[in-house]
Amino acid sequence: MEHSPAIAQVLTEVGPRLKRLRTARGVTLAALSEATGISKSTLSRLEAGQRRPSLELLLPIAQAHQVPLDELVGAPEVGDPRVRLRPHRVNGGTVLPLTRQPGPLQTYKMILPTHRKNPDLCTHEGYEWMYVLSGRLRVILAEHDLVLGPGEVAEFDTRLPHWFGSTGEGPVEILSLFGRQGERMHVRARPGRTVPASGG
Repeated sequence: MEHSPAIAQVLTEVGPRLKRLRTARGVTLAALSEATGISKSTLSRLEAGQRRPSLELLLPIAQAHQVPLDELVGAPEVGDPRVRLRPHRVNGGTVLPLTRQPGPLQTYKMILPTHRKNPDLCTHEGYEWMYVLSGRLRVILAEHDLVLGPGEVAEFDTRLPHWFGSTGEGPVEILSLFGRQGERMHVRARPGRTVPASGG
């Protein structure tokens, strides 16, 4: 099928555009392959211009990068500055993904409803860091049962049995950073804190 010179030009620019977008975000071909289900070799050929871009390939890539499809095939010079966040309903709560690209660290804003108060402990691979924005967050981690208020932080290895939710007094709003196993959060500066003396 013959394309007009203008369309042919757009198609030849898709590969370099995809590569620029991926490398600017620090995403590897392997990570993008995992996020889209498209093989690394196909992604590599697409970026090199050796594979014709198709909707079947571009839609999952646009979804993984959380960008409009037109950004992959010729966005205007001045882009839309608005961040299009799509909230998800999970177990009666609202989860708003804040990270716009695939990678080892993902950030979410969560609103946990008042009725999420009955502990149901679970375990899975990963490491979680939580910051309470408003309300009172109950966190159960192995044998610990804690209540955190606004401005307080919890971080833990999610291989330990854990659950978090409301104390039942009202909804809770938190920021959550979730990373792969061993991917701890790095805080450059932290205030001094009192550490209880150990029994030994």
